[in-house]
Formats: sequence, C-alpha cells, structure tokens
Amino acid sequence: MKLNLLAVCLLAGLALPAAAAPGDNEAAVPAAVPSAATPADDPLAEIVDDYRIGPSDLLEVSVFQVPELSRTVRVNGRGELTLPLIGQVQAGGLTGQQLEARIAQKLQEKYLQDPQVSVFIKEFVSQRVTVSGNVNRAGVFPVSGRTTLMQAVAMAGGLDKLSNESDIRVIRDHPNGTREVLDYDLAPIRKGEAADPPLLAGDVIVVGKSKALSALKGVTETLRDVSIFGLFF
Repeated sequence: MKLNLLAVCLLAGLALPAAAAPGDNEAAVPAAVPSAATPADDPLAEIVDDYRIGPSDLLEVSVFQVPELSRTVRVNGRGELTLPLIGQVQAGGLTGQQLEARIAQKLQEKYLQDPQVSVFIKEFVSQRVTVSGNVNRAGVFPVSGRTTLMQAVAMAGGLDKLSNESDIRVIRDHPNGTREVLDYDLAPIRKGEAADPPLLAGDVIVVGKSKALSALKGVTETLRDVSIFGLFF
C-alpha cells in the first residue's frame, strides 16, 4: 500500500511541470492591450494650429506658476497685444504656438528662467473666406471660430440653379508661398456620407457651373426667342 502511494506521488510530481509548460498546440498568451485606444488625430486641432492670429482676435495668455503675468487680451488693429513686463508684442500673422515661443523668449531675456507660456485663441474674429462662382450671393465672409465648407456655401446664399455641386474647389495659400487646390463633392456631404471639411482663414471657395444645365438653359432661351420671333412674322 505504501509502495502504491509513493508511486502515485512520484507520477503526480512528474506530471505537474509538464502541464505547466505550454505545448506546441496551445495558443500563446496575448500581449497586454491598452485600456484606452489612442485617439485619432483631431482635424479641428490641426486647423487651430494653422490659424494665423489677426486684429481683433481675443487671446488668453497664461504663464505657468506666474498668474500675475496671465492676461486675456484683444489684438489691436496693428496686430499687436500688450503684456506685463514685456509691453507690446507683435502677434499678427503668427500661429498660437509661434506666439507662445515669442512671448517666452521675451520673458526669458530679462525676467524668467525657462518660462512656460500657453496661448489660447478664445475668439476668431479677424479672418475671412471668399465664396465665388455659381452661388446666389458671392462675396467675402468673416470667419468666427470653426467654419466648414457647407457653412461657407450657406453664407453665400446656397448654390444657384446652374451650379454643379460635384465641382467645388477650395483654393488655399500657405504661409510658405505654396498653393493647394482641394476638390470636393457636396452631394455625399449633404447626405452625411462624407465629412464636412473645415476651412482655413483666407480660403477661396469656387463653385463650378453645370455644363448640362447651362446647355439646357441655352436651348430654352433659344426656343423662347424663336417663339417670340414667330409672333411677329
């Protein structure tokens, strides 16, 4: 009996390590998965990063751990703002990040060591977009905050009767002197099948003309003229 019990114990001791080791046919343990997925890039954040500050924009300037230097200021007509210690700072034409660096540099020159400056654009007032082509009311329209392509078309009174909603161009001039032309189709945007793209200040939206509708209008006008001519002869 004792021999049988001892044999059972030995067999159990040999079986345990074999069971603990993974076999060739066993699935590997999956790697740890982060609790939250990495958020996708925010297109709005990219737009704000590219925004160029201009006159009448309202800015919130903060200096980390120095609340006395934090201010909410409006950019004047010359593109300047006034801050404690450093006085006037040229902000017009700069992005928020560029202005942060300029203010930090001025503070570091005489007053603070490695200042941490943040600039938040509270009101976008100075910028404008242009809408032309086949819309009901072409013109230049002010941009206040985030403005999309559909909103800009709506500000221009919508598309006219001869417009081609599949032929929408956004012409965008970049600060480095390059020009970008973006083509859009409003039909899927209206249906919610495509995103409504945000615009940048200074964008020019050109709405194309429908060739088919233009030709139909020409034929209609010709037939009308022929009918009128027939009344007199």
